[in-house]
Amino acid sequence: MKFGKFLLLTLPLLGVGIMANSQEARIDTGRINGAMYRIVIPANWNQNLVMYAHGYEMPGMPGGPQAFHNERSDLSAKPFLDRGFAVARSAYRKKGWAMIEGVDDTEALRAYFFTKYGKPDTCYITGHSMGGGITLATIENFGQHYQGAMPMCPLANHPYLQTKMALDINAVFAALFPGVMPSLADVTSDKAPAVSFPAIQQAIAKDTTLAAAIARRYELKPKDLPMVIMFNDGVLRDISSLAGGNVFDNTNTLYSGFPDDRTVNQKVERIAAKPGTGDFYKKYDRTGIINCPTLLMHTIYDQLIPASMAVIPYDNMVHLQGRQDNLVVVYTNGQGHCQFTPDETGKAFDLLRKWTSMGRKPKPGIL
Repeated sequence: MKFGKFLLLTLPLLGVGIMANSQEARIDTGRINGAMYRIVIPANWNQNLVMYAHGYEMPGMPGGPQAFHNERSDLSAKPFLDRGFAVARSAYRKKGWAMIEGVDDTEALRAYFFTKYGKPDTCYITGHSMGGGITLATIENFGQHYQGAMPMCPLANHPYLQTKMALDINAVFAALFPGVMPSLADVTSDKAPAVSFPAIQQAIAKDTTLAAAIARRYELKPKDLPMVIMFNDGVLRDISSLAGGNVFDNTNTLYSGFPDDRTVNQKVERIAAKPGTGDFYKKYDRTGIINCPTLLMHTIYDQLIPASMAVIPYDNMVHLQGRQDNLVVVYTNGQGHCQFTPDETGKAFDLLRKWTSMGRKPKPGIL
């Protein structure tokens, strides 16, 4: 199963050094604390900076898309470069779950840019998926360096709650389609064999009604259920490996919203968190304390980070902190994880810029 089109991967970097040409972008690449970085300063640089945080990248997968070797075709940076902004991004020190490293390495790169090129007139931060979560964690912890933030399709909820959904979906699927998935206890203790994507597809084909009920409960289109299950399995293995064992606990979870909730709760596998893993998510957990204009962009449909698990909880956090004047949520009609067009990204960024420069707070809702 290839995950590439569903993930916002780190982008491969060119050779170390700076290439300068009056007609071309300046490119600065290297390493900071072991993390590769890439800075692109367009020929028409307007003395402003966008820090970009990339999303989750499955461990063991090859590097990101070759489009990164050509800034004109790199859609994640193009909307900002086209507007004259420099774009700086870190590859982080490791692949996979890298919330802490993503925040620390992005902050180290920002400090490097400020020292080498001078403090820009304005500095924004943005990112997709896990990078959107890194964006939020950055402004919650290092917000004094930024005039605005634009988290896109972000991991905005508390990371534990957001990633536990992966365990819940797979636990329910395994309970209702027995014999297809390895046990969660084996998955989270690194004892389970690889999951078979064809086996998942074949099982679903035998009972599409039941599969559709699971998909509906977790706000998924039925066609996306196999991919989500495979993705979840990879995330559970990755996080368990990093934490030194299972961090999740569903012993008290009441599963509901299915055709037969009693049967689901009788059959679902229950596992407890391994002692000593309780602090895994502690650093840079969400607080909702944002002190600069933050425009959060999401798609109407997102199979990996549905709005109910991200946008709504974060909006509630911000209100509890009394910072609602600093948050605006806009949606696009995108039908998949982070499925924004460059034009949509540029339009949202323009709204954020007007907000920060003119105090013109955008209207929430459809972009």
